[in-house]
Amino acid sequence: MSPAFSRFFKYSTIGFSTFILDLLLLHLLTDILAIHYVFAAGLAFAVAVSINYFLSRRYVFKNSTRGAGAGYVNFLLIGGLGMLLVMGGMYTLVTFWGFNYLFSRVCIAAVTGFWNYLLNLFVNFKVAGKY
Repeated sequence: MSPAFSRFFKYSTIGFSTFILDLLLLHLLTDILAIHYVFAAGLAFAVAVSINYFLSRRYVFKNSTRGAGAGYVNFLLIGGLGMLLVMGGMYTLVTFWGFNYLFSRVCIAAVTGFWNYLLNLFVNFKVAGKY
């Protein structure tokens, strides 16, 4: 297995796991705690993406040329852009298209997950092409 494929597989596994956490938190915040779905989506995403950072740093991007603190700040900036996509997409899909909020979140995950991976690979961790 190539290093690039291995890295993508590990990132995808971590991403899928933290996405399940994201969905569970979204459900808890929205249906149990009655927080508006757009804000709940942002909060759940922020928690999941933070956990994703620490797992990714340890298992996926361990050869990063960036320090952990600076990497986390960049990760949060990239995650913040992802959060804007999540919240804007949630609002659009639920309010204007009438989709269920959980279904909407799953649809949006495909875009934000790939976006976050590419930005972290090439910009934040700077390990593209390295073993």
